[in-house]
Amino acid sequence: MSIWTRISEALRALTGGESLATVFDRLRSPPERSVAFTIAVIALSAKMAKADGLVTRDEVTAFREVFQIAPEDETGAARVFDLARQDVAGFEDYATRIARMFADQKGTLCDLIEGLFHIALADGVYHPNEDVFLARVAEIFGIREAAFRTLKARFVKGAVPDPWSVLGVTSDMPLAEIRKVWRQMVRDCHPDRMQARGVPQEAVKLAEKRLVDINRAWEEINEVHTHADRHL
Repeated sequence: MSIWTRISEALRALTGGESLATVFDRLRSPPERSVAFTIAVIALSAKMAKADGLVTRDEVTAFREVFQIAPEDETGAARVFDLARQDVAGFEDYATRIARMFADQKGTLCDLIEGLFHIALADGVYHPNEDVFLARVAEIFGIREAAFRTLKARFVKGAVPDPWSVLGVTSDMPLAEIRKVWRQMVRDCHPDRMQARGVPQEAVKLAEKRLVDINRAWEEINEVHTHADRHL
């Protein structure tokens, strides 16, 4: 049974009157947690699309960039989107359930927010209502405002953070300590680590952009320290 078939069955239970709590309770353990994660991305993306009033082809394409759909699963994937459109549960319900499911894995919740940012920015416009939506989801996920701003700055043009914010360090920290933080973040982006957090293999692609940003931040900080040392 493919993941899309399992997702379809879960969403069909929701549209058939089964409560969100009951469906998500069945998806608490691996590998079904990947089904819950995917449902959350689909459902929250659909709710977010309503924030700016339309679903564009670019947003659908962006979803496909995160979740690669095999040709044999095309029918199942289309059914998932149809069922998601029929579901009337509020986005806060989905966000709350997924937050509880991954309460001990904040990294997974950040992965999900990254996926939503990727889809929101697919049409080249970051609508104010999308910002309100994502900020609320991040709040439900327990992601601190500073961390949300850092995530936002990596996706939204013109909101570029300083490299220290990207790594979550301060400019007065010793370079050796910053290097440790950078190396740990690189390790956390490894596909094996992400899959261990319950993230679907398809969504691991999101780590590619994160890794680029992390390495760029480290290079900038290292350059600042090198430049400072030359002038001592």
